[in-house]
Amino acid sequence: MRDIFFKHIAQTSPAPIGLEIERAEGIYQFDVRGKRFIDLISGFSVANIGHSHPKVIKAVQQQVEKYMHLIVYGEFIETPQTEYAQLLVQHLPASLNCIYFTNSGAEATEGALKLAKRATGRQNNFEFSYMTAAGRKLMMDFMDSIPEGAYVVVRSVDFNTPNSLPATWRSDTALYGGGNSLYDKLKLAGLILIDSLNTPRSWILIYQKGVQSFEPKFSISEGLYDKITLSVNVTGLSNNGYITSPVFGPGKSWKQLLWSGNSMENVSTDNPLVSVIGLQLNGQVDTLIKNISLAQQSVDLSFINASQYPYIQLQMQNTDTSNYTPYQLAYWRLIYDPVPEGGLNPGQYFTIKDTVEVGEPLQFKMAFKNVTDIPFSDSMKVKVVVVDRNNVSHVFPPRKLRKLNASPDTLQINYPLDTRQLTGSNSLYVEVNPDFDQPEQYHFNNFFYRNFYVRGDTLNPLLDVTFDNVHILNGDMVSSKPNILIKLRDEAKWYPIDDPSSLKIQIRYPNGTVRPFVFNSDTLQFTPAGQQVPVSNNTATAIFKPFFPEDGQYELIVTGRDMSQNNAGPMEYRVAFEVINKPMISNMMNYPNPFTTSTAFVFTLTGSEVPQNIRIQILTVTGKIVREITKDELGSLHIGRNITEFKWDGTDQYGQKLANGVYLYRVITNLNGKSLDKYTSKEDNTDKYFNKGYGKMYLMR
Repeated sequence: MRDIFFKHIAQTSPAPIGLEIERAEGIYQFDVRGKRFIDLISGFSVANIGHSHPKVIKAVQQQVEKYMHLIVYGEFIETPQTEYAQLLVQHLPASLNCIYFTNSGAEATEGALKLAKRATGRQNNFEFSYMTAAGRKLMMDFMDSIPEGAYVVVRSVDFNTPNSLPATWRSDTALYGGGNSLYDKLKLAGLILIDSLNTPRSWILIYQKGVQSFEPKFSISEGLYDKITLSVNVTGLSNNGYITSPVFGPGKSWKQLLWSGNSMENVSTDNPLVSVIGLQLNGQVDTLIKNISLAQQSVDLSFINASQYPYIQLQMQNTDTSNYTPYQLAYWRLIYDPVPEGGLNPGQYFTIKDTVEVGEPLQFKMAFKNVTDIPFSDSMKVKVVVVDRNNVSHVFPPRKLRKLNASPDTLQINYPLDTRQLTGSNSLYVEVNPDFDQPEQYHFNNFFYRNFYVRGDTLNPLLDVTFDNVHILNGDMVSSKPNILIKLRDEAKWYPIDDPSSLKIQIRYPNGTVRPFVFNSDTLQFTPAGQQVPVSNNTATAIFKPFFPEDGQYELIVTGRDMSQNNAGPMEYRVAFEVINKPMISNMMNYPNPFTTSTAFVFTLTGSEVPQNIRIQILTVTGKIVREITKDELGSLHIGRNITEFKWDGTDQYGQKLANGVYLYRVITNLNGKSLDKYTSKEDNTDKYFNKGYGKMYLMR
């Protein structure tokens, strides 16, 4: 296939790419071996939306089933073509309302030339071949025959080796004499860089024959297929011209057009025609009134809907086929009711912090003033957008402020922004009356940009866990119905911990299973930190009241994080504890023993609640009770290991100091009318210090 291609297909370049393409899809082309290539010129022709686009294929299939080509365009009414023409016209200026369809760029260029010839009546386009010396001689002779003062455009859009090369053109001097070649003619005309045309390139030259005051212009492409344009201002006479006004408006209502002028000649041959053009906010342009003649120099415009066409532009077409002079416009005036105009006025009032703490509302305030004596028709809308450090836009809900009355009425724009998701550098954009929510004369003074920084929370929160108001150690005994208080404290005063998901609580049971608990029952309750920011104490609490019916070793697992997602430590909080449901009490030891000034009592309780009655009786060795210590005196007690707050100071029931020596003591307990059994742990070897439930203590002052 490759040999047949090079033998029978005309190549357009000296070194064709030569890929044998089997199929194409999207931006890719695939050769017969399945190798994929990115098509970097898929904008060419019908592939501008990618190869084998399913919508294009479907549309082609549907049309092929009806008909393909019928006759030259413009003869039969073909629905797809007619609808396409209508769609194109809607996106073109009003004067361009007729479409001529072609198959290729060559046809389009040729059609444009024909249309230009027909519209202007000029037949001044000539084409020559440079492939031979004789063809180049014809071009030289034609350049010599052009009248002095005429403007000449020379274009070359193809290439041939060696016939396109300047050296080939220069060699024609051997036939026609020195300085008499196409090379010399073009260089003398102004193509001074003609020697650079030694590679495939397109070029344009524009010059005025025999006029030294006109500076020739030229443009040379980088490659043969690169697009180039060249614009040159020339003077000349025309029988037709246009004057276009600035854009008037926006208007609240349109009323009247007045215009007048005069001719340059006593006997006027001018035919000025004025058109009124309406502009919509979406950019669509519609001609509302056409060809207003000199007989209509006052035109009623009250029928024009200012809501649909807030702007109007005027255009005058001047035609003078006899004297070639324009009609001298004296004035054209639009009478209308204008819309109000407001603008931001930071000089009057403006305040904003450039740095805030995370969670701290960003308070910006700025004045917006009505500078006209026309009130706005409705409440003013404010749009706020923040672009964060990751270039993500956060669009805040628009806010409505009061109606702005006539000047000098001023609004104070105030919009506190939530900064909890804006850590780092941010860009603030504020726009008043966004997207012309209300008609207004200008919009450039309705918005402002401002950078601000949100200082993030980088400190870890603190986690605190107590069982029945006690910080336990690993392996401690706790109640089977404990009251576990979990506190999560953070230093961020503007970002209170108010989300239950900031705490995760799990229990590992004696059989090894782990159960998570959620905040949806009386077992686990969440209390957020204060809602009124800034908070003085940013502490959230969880009250956990589980029930452990099975004796054994349990483990509490707690993880916490603040609202900035900082964890409470590098690992979760874990504490193992033991549960024994049967209410018991261990041997009660006094510490220190012997003692000189005071001694406390150490013991362990099991079960789910503290006995209603606990008494400690202190006796002499003869059995006389000298002191009885009640539960109330002992202070706060809990299930587990206790060290009493109470310390006995060696005095009797009346506060009198007892003599030094040995004293006996015993414990009396009662829970629901029953005394507690003795609890003995595996490591407990204190029985040797007791005799029939009595212990000994030594007072040594």
